[in-house]
Amino acid sequence: MEAETLALAQEVDFSMWGLFARATLTVKIVMLMLIVASVWAWGIIFDKAVSYRAARREAARFDRAFWSGEPLDELYDQLGPEPKGRAERIFAAGMTEWRRSHRDDGGLIPGAQSRIDRSMDVAIQKEAEGLQRGLPVLATVGSTAPFIGLFGTVFGIMHSFIEIAEQQNTSLVVVAPGIAEALLATGLGLLAAIPAVIFYNKFSSDSDRIIAGYDSFADEFSTILSRQLDG
Repeated sequence: MEAETLALAQEVDFSMWGLFARATLTVKIVMLMLIVASVWAWGIIFDKAVSYRAARREAARFDRAFWSGEPLDELYDQLGPEPKGRAERIFAAGMTEWRRSHRDDGGLIPGAQSRIDRSMDVAIQKEAEGLQRGLPVLATVGSTAPFIGLFGTVFGIMHSFIEIAEQQNTSLVVVAPGIAEALLATGLGLLAAIPAVIFYNKFSSDSDRIIAGYDSFADEFSTILSRQLDG
């Protein structure tokens, strides 16, 4: 009897595809959802890794140009009102408002300092939204994928017990495939959730540091313009 059971067990396909193919429709839908969520999360992870590296590189390059001693008006003329870099766009927002605040006679329109600060704050907020775009998806995948996988596991195990009751057979051949199919859903849920949580925490920290750098630059730039206004 044991030899016969082992022979039947060896005939069962326990590969990933075999487990997926034997799963019920509900468990298949759960698995497909988790696979899509995992692919989506990894797409965001690669995109953010590239964009954050570029943002840090661009900020360092602009910082060197800003503190090189070159007149700010000349630097602004080189960059233009709509530069490509994030830090450059914050600088351009402040300089654009600075130039708009001058009257034709060379005098300054009252309230120039507050308008310049608001312009740079708005620019920083826009850049922050761009940097953080996609992070809520990682947070959602990281927090929900294990539960979605668990739902598939519970449903799969329930279906396995129903098969046991219908066949009146508790042998390994009957029990093992259903349990393996059910646990595959949990495995896929963890496979999607773990990288999403890790990289969400990393990118949130990176984003905060980059935005803090923009805020520091805006404060320094505002101080420089304030001295010119007072002078």
